[in-house]
Amino acid sequence: MRVFVTGASGFIGSAIVQELRGAGHQVLGLARSEASAQALTAAGAEVHRGTLEDVDSLRRGAAAADGVIHAAFIHDFSQYVAAGETDRLAIEALGEALSGSDRPLVVTAGLAGFALGRPAIEEDTPTVGPRMSEQTALKLAAQGVRASVVRLAASVHDDGGYGFVPTLIRIAREKGVAAYLGEGLNRWPAVHRLDAAHLFQLVLEQGAAGACYHGAADEGVPLRDIAAVIGRHLDVPVVSKSPEETADHFGWMARFVGMDAPASSALTQQRLGWHPSHRSLLADLEHGRYFESV
Repeated sequence: MRVFVTGASGFIGSAIVQELRGAGHQVLGLARSEASAQALTAAGAEVHRGTLEDVDSLRRGAAAADGVIHAAFIHDFSQYVAAGETDRLAIEALGEALSGSDRPLVVTAGLAGFALGRPAIEEDTPTVGPRMSEQTALKLAAQGVRASVVRLAASVHDDGGYGFVPTLIRIAREKGVAAYLGEGLNRWPAVHRLDAAHLFQLVLEQGAAGACYHGAADEGVPLRDIAAVIGRHLDVPVVSKSPEETADHFGWMARFVGMDAPASSALTQQRLGWHPSHRSLLADLEHGRYFESV
């Protein structure tokens, strides 16, 4: 297949590109900058210049492909609502280009907002917070687009990392303590970046319209356990913070540190034959490179 990938030069997208090429697919990657274009070329992908805000460029990229993986998102949490709206319009543009063709559209969403008191499963519907990506994709599926959703774990990790856990390391360095909220028993699901990339490939090839798949290898890692590893590597105390202290200590991360979002991927593994094989989050942290690069 010739696959159009948004976010193709990013932390997750670059792994998806390599996974697709290793499986024999051609990749057309969206690039908004010359640096991204050069990275895609070096990875053996074709370059499609454009941005998430340029819906015409997205339609052209999707129209030129046999399938689409939408892995891009504007990660500006100070403008989260605006980023969600940009994402909605981008997904709708991609779906418009694929409508009626039976070509797959794989959309990325998150594994949070279920509030179930148990690990979320693929057939659960989120009950908390905005879910623009998922809602838009599932609406397209109901309108005849072969759209499916990959719900990614809160922590997508790899040697050195990106996202929530490296941010916790940076905060621990700045504040001199590795912190968690309350008892720290709230759980984050996690998945290695290379396992996530393989999942995207499988969903592209086998995914059913309207289906949700879970990118979670660790069902839920207690935040206290993450803080303990960080504290040991940085040689700083591991402490509990009260809800009143979280905003000052964690900044924009305060809205996430108390999140309890365990998630199962048993149905995904059964339906797609996806079997995560790379290091767990805590094993990845123990590897040590996170503390060299953050």
